[in-house]
Amino acid sequence: MRLSWRVTMVAGIPIYLHSTFAVLVVFLLISGLSQGRGILGAISSVLFVLAIFATIVLHELGHALTARRFGIKTRDITLLPIGGLARLERMPDVPRQELWVALAGPAVNIVLAVICVLGYIAVTGDPPELTLDPAATNVVGRFAAVNIALVFFNLVPAFPMDGGRALRALMAERIDYLRATTIAARIGQGLALVFGLLGLFSNPWLVFIALFVWMGASSELSMVSMRGVFVGVPISRVMSRDFRSVSADDSLQEAVVCLLEDAQRDFPVVDAGRIVGILTRDRLVAALSDGDHARPVHDVMTIEFETVDVLERLDAALVQLQNAPSNVLPVLREGRLVGLLTLDSISDSFA
Repeated sequence: MRLSWRVTMVAGIPIYLHSTFAVLVVFLLISGLSQGRGILGAISSVLFVLAIFATIVLHELGHALTARRFGIKTRDITLLPIGGLARLERMPDVPRQELWVALAGPAVNIVLAVICVLGYIAVTGDPPELTLDPAATNVVGRFAAVNIALVFFNLVPAFPMDGGRALRALMAERIDYLRATTIAARIGQGLALVFGLLGLFSNPWLVFIALFVWMGASSELSMVSMRGVFVGVPISRVMSRDFRSVSADDSLQEAVVCLLEDAQRDFPVVDAGRIVGILTRDRLVAALSDGDHARPVHDVMTIEFETVDVLERLDAALVQLQNAPSNVLPVLREGRLVGLLTLDSISDSFA
């Protein structure tokens, strides 16, 4: 995800922190100071929130490691101010597998809550007070309560929450996958309307959640519907054969000529007919802003890119394209670049 910093790697999965996360930390510090809690109180609030986000990382790792058991890799996990996002290469094709992947995250939160409660009882002899009140001094009780709240929130039967995927998986064992997705998405949109109406008259945060749920449900339904249309379509039918490429030794000035003369956004970097990188428009513009137009392309190109074989089918490639680091998927035949697959080339083919 763009504007993210890689902070660590766990179980071979890169963990990224989105730049907007800094806004949350600043907000918590200012909020704590404005409430008269002092600098130590404000810092303690930030540390508690960071502990919650560590929990969210474990939650996403629950999804990722369960998916790995079914042969599905996780590209990365990104922490956003609203939570975590694990980018799986694809969702499981078997409904029962999708169910286990969806439930693995909330299961992690249940385990953490139980550990907190039992650990507190073992030390003090009494159960902790479970509360979400920020002013509560029992940190263990608050932490356990947050994990329990995350379980209930994530199990709401609406995309993109885990509950929506679990509901879809259960229905998909008895009815068509697209129909199951449609029903689950409509339920999610209905809940979004309820959240939105409640938020207008009570808590504005519910309005934000409503928008998040509505967009997630709509996106999931659109993606699955699109995959249904594209089943069996060969990539060679929809890929763009009319494209420009650049050489790794070309200067940025030469690359910008291609950018200005063509509507193409991302350019494959080719050496002896083989692709060695991708020069994205964003990277090119950012490099040009530094003023060194003679800089070679290989200094700016990204070497993290996905490719697809020309013999593959579009429905599988579409999932790969949506999760790719850039907006283009180079199409290869026996290792040589023969086309580019983009959302625009797909749209033009079906127009």
